[in-house]
Amino acid sequence: MRDTDKSDGPTIHESAWVAPSAQLYGKIEVGEGVSIWHNTVLRAECHQIRIGRMTNLQDFVMVHIAYAQETVIGEFCSITHHTTIHGCTIEDNCLIGINACVMDGAVIGAGSIVAGGALVPEGKIFEPNSIIAGVPAKQIGTRDNTKANRMNAWQYQRNAEAYRAGNHRVWSGEEHRTWREAKAAEIEAGTD
Repeated sequence: MRDTDKSDGPTIHESAWVAPSAQLYGKIEVGEGVSIWHNTVLRAECHQIRIGRMTNLQDFVMVHIAYAQETVIGEFCSITHHTTIHGCTIEDNCLIGINACVMDGAVIGAGSIVAGGALVPEGKIFEPNSIIAGVPAKQIGTRDNTKANRMNAWQYQRNAEAYRAGNHRVWSGEEHRTWREAKAAEIEAGTD
């Protein structure tokens, strides 16, 4: 379902894939190669939601703005199943784990991972390359997860293209293994 008010409704790049059951309301910018999966909801009653290129919002994700600010998700991010993103900023190349919640004013630095089930409190700011876990969430380590997170995003982009074509089994077989190896080499070389 899409917002019918074109003046302040979603702007979706032609290369993006949006599952039929996803719901988008309000001012939302969806970038190149983004995939928005089944039963995901994005609501922007004020401010806006911006989703950077090649990012994926997996099944049952909830993205909402805060009353006082927009929600920004960078490029090559994976926002995994049942995650809530609320009025915060997720910088490029991040992975937000299953059932995590990132609250108003929080910032997740580029190349970071938020563990499944973590609760990132309002206003909490994490530097790039953080490993974040717990309730409330804390930094438990530092590691540049950029390459692994980009690979995950590329895999979801490829899966979205397959779903667009009616292929729900693209992650199996020799062709997929060969594709992963080639894409990993591109990421390592910085040519992706």
